[in-house]
Amino acid sequence: MTGTMTNVMTLFVVFLGVFASFSLSAHGVDEDTKQFLTQNEGVSILPFIYIGAKHMVTGYDHLLFLVGVIFFLFRSKDVLLYVSLFTLGHSITLLFGVLSDIRVNAYLIDAIIGFSIVYKGFDNLGGFKRFFGFQPNTKAAVMIFGLFHGFGLATKIQEFNLPQEGLVPNILAFNVGVEIGQFLALGVVLILMSFWRRHRSYLQFSTAANTLLMSGGLMLVGFQLTGFFVS
Repeated sequence: MTGTMTNVMTLFVVFLGVFASFSLSAHGVDEDTKQFLTQNEGVSILPFIYIGAKHMVTGYDHLLFLVGVIFFLFRSKDVLLYVSLFTLGHSITLLFGVLSDIRVNAYLIDAIIGFSIVYKGFDNLGGFKRFFGFQPNTKAAVMIFGLFHGFGLATKIQEFNLPQEGLVPNILAFNVGVEIGQFLALGVVLILMSFWRRHRSYLQFSTAANTLLMSGGLMLVGFQLTGFFVS
């Protein structure tokens, strides 16, 4: 049983690495969604909720960051606190960025999002205490990076130059969808992690898992910076 569980956990860690590699195309928008966003007029609450939820579920960079955030959180109230800080951060900049038409270079903001994954993996590995002798405020870091993640969401919406008619309710609906998608995806992650935490392999593989998180984040940073300088 122990050997089987170890193999399962090994596959899960490998899956995180593959999951990270897919972050290179984390925010691809399918043709149906593109067509809807470019042709939509007026208030469309349910479609925007759906698009927001789908965007978060397929937003591997956001989810990888959240995996890093909750990796060593064992109490429900701590998970709720940190996820709420992240949610508050990205909700503020998503709404503010779109409604105020504040445009940020998509490559640069996605590179920062990739760096947030690297940061959290490094933090989970105790890198700050080991190499710098201090521990940054984790709550503040999650909140701040949440702000950048929100701008990342905003840049994708702004690409479609949505009409002003119905913009406010549509963006609010999109944000609700993002939260629904985050809740669903995070629920699956927490279920998997709750099973893993029952076994000794969880702590044994924690270094490998967070190293893979950092690797995925570095790949995303490199990919986005390359796009910035080439484009």
